[in-house]
Amino acid sequence: MTQQEWVLRELKRGKKLTPIDAFNGCGTLKLATRISELKAKGHIILSEMIEKNGKRFSRYWLARAR
Repeated sequence: MTQQEWVLRELKRGKKLTPIDAFNGCGTLKLATRISELKAKGHIILSEMIEKNGKRFSRYWLARAR
């Protein structure tokens, strides 16, 4: 399974992913790149900025179809 496939699978399961989730789950240090690739394929992925312990990072999730 590729990193991109792993990210999409987790998003489809309803999970909200952070960079640490992606690193622990599939070893990627480039979650934003995998998200960008998935968006280019037409997936609608939303994000928000999180601040925790003085660090800022994005959290991503798959938009649900209406």
